[in-house]
Amino acid sequence: MKVWFDGDIESLKRGIEVFSEELMYQISPGEISVHVEHRPGNIEVIFEKGKGIIRYQEKVHFFRALGLLFQEMKKRQSFSIIEEPQFDMNGIMVDVSRNAVLRVDSIKTILKKMAIMGLNMLMLYTEDTYAVPNWPYFGYMRGRYSYEELKECDDYADMLGIEIIPCIQTLGHLEQVIKWDFTNGFMDTSDIILAGCDKTYEFIEDIIKAASAPFRSKKIHLGMDEAHNIGLGRYLDINGYSRRFDIMNNHLAKVKKITDKYGLEPMIWSDMYFRLGSKTGDYYDVDAAVPEDIVNSIPENVGLVYWDYYHNKEDEYRTYISKHKNFNREVIFAGGVWTWNGIIINYGKTFTTTNAALSACKKEGIKKVFATMWGDNGAETNVFSGLLGMQLFAEHGYSKELDEDKLKSRFEFCTGGKYDTFLGLSSLDRIPGEDYDIANPSKYLLWQDVLIGLFDKHVEGKPIGEYYAKLEAKFKKLADEAGQWRFVFDVPYKLCRVLSLKCDIGLEIKKRYDSRDMNALKVLARDKLKELHKRINDLRIAHRNQWLKTYKPFGWEILDIRYGGLLSRVETASERLEDFISGKIDVIEELEEERLYFDFWGMGNSSQLKSCNIYSRIISACPIG
Repeated sequence: MKVWFDGDIESLKRGIEVFSEELMYQISPGEISVHVEHRPGNIEVIFEKGKGIIRYQEKVHFFRALGLLFQEMKKRQSFSIIEEPQFDMNGIMVDVSRNAVLRVDSIKTILKKMAIMGLNMLMLYTEDTYAVPNWPYFGYMRGRYSYEELKECDDYADMLGIEIIPCIQTLGHLEQVIKWDFTNGFMDTSDIILAGCDKTYEFIEDIIKAASAPFRSKKIHLGMDEAHNIGLGRYLDINGYSRRFDIMNNHLAKVKKITDKYGLEPMIWSDMYFRLGSKTGDYYDVDAAVPEDIVNSIPENVGLVYWDYYHNKEDEYRTYISKHKNFNREVIFAGGVWTWNGIIINYGKTFTTTNAALSACKKEGIKKVFATMWGDNGAETNVFSGLLGMQLFAEHGYSKELDEDKLKSRFEFCTGGKYDTFLGLSSLDRIPGEDYDIANPSKYLLWQDVLIGLFDKHVEGKPIGEYYAKLEAKFKKLADEAGQWRFVFDVPYKLCRVLSLKCDIGLEIKKRYDSRDMNALKVLARDKLKELHKRINDLRIAHRNQWLKTYKPFGWEILDIRYGGLLSRVETASERLEDFISGKIDVIEELEEERLYFDFWGMGNSSQLKSCNIYSRIISACPIG
């Protein structure tokens, strides 16, 4: 299709060229003409008799409008669309610190999808995964970004009207930095740097300078969340006890002087103030009391980011937003696309929390929001499985009330993926009869040991193998039909192949062992475990291919080690059974133990399949290191 653009297009030309391939048009006088007007106000897209008009305020609004134009032209010959942006900032934060560091081309793909969705902000959460001059061990062997890589990303984002904001840590969550000896002079605890120490602020100035240098944005996210033990390590030894509110504010004031020096506008996660004011240390404690002198001494012009991916009701979010407003600082909301719960995304929780949260934000007048996409415990879930969550945030951003039909059609147009297919990814953790909203059985049933089976008791008597066998057939078809997203769906397909055999194989081994059914044990040792070994290796290869297509290679070694350990333990189980069958050993001690419920996070008092996202707890009752 030949399309010609005129009007206010000077700043849009490069982006229009990028989307010519995406939307399959040729920039040339011909079939369609589009007049572009840059002015304040809503997005307007008008089309009639081969002529279009796009009116926009922000650059990214133009690219969303461009997508709307081409989407609707496929369905009707004339139309008029008006959209009212609900937020000044609406974007995503991608975790690139939990081993999975996005390749530059992956970031560009995300930016293109963001632009056509209409999302205007990207944060890359970098604890230590960016290069800092004169600190060679900062991000060493972790896939850290160079200045040039980040500058390339920022140039690409700017072309599309997207602001990249550096997102770092300047207090806690620095265990990957503190593990190196160079921090010995300014560490408080194993993950918190030493507040009040001159060397600390020399270090912080260097990382702030390095983190902000590649980007046009003057905004910076300084982190400072979950520093639960601030002032209780070396700080306590050196200075004695101080009120931790005071330590926090004094530290923030010193860091704020550094951001002022570089003309930056800082924001921090807000949880530490609420945790320190709670008798239980809970962020979401409605009775948390923050002293007035502390509120008044928080430095001016520091935004407070209220993060919440857990509550299911709108009024709960409105309550906590109201509490944040009491600080008289800018309130920014961070929700979540649940990419961190295991090996599969949780869209049920994503939709429930996002719909409640963003409805609350609109009613409370919150103008800046973003969706976090964390990668806890090894980043097993691929970031591109979260595209539908990104679209959900985008559609909330352009309508007072979410239109689910529009969400579906926009997602399929913007990404080329199928709405129901992406939504169905979560079915691996939605076992019939189980109703826990953050359950993640696909993770712990994959990694748990076949001889020790810490989760076996929760599977007992349930037809979970049959469920995964049905999903296996479904996901094979989905993978075959997924086109450019096949690499996303090949992993859940092969995971279902593993789980259909593995989910209850430990129970079967124990049952046949207890009854001394030697023939059945031979089948298990020589056939089923051998087949399981093959399926696990097929999954490992698919997961590796997916990882290397999306991320830098650093960090994959951790998942390779997990898969290698699992494969080795399957071999050991087979050999142990053979030794027992042949009479080489009289008992298999691991199978003599009674199976108990997993006594962790409430699982020990219930047969329900609940949640555990800590690999070291899943694989063994013994310490891993």
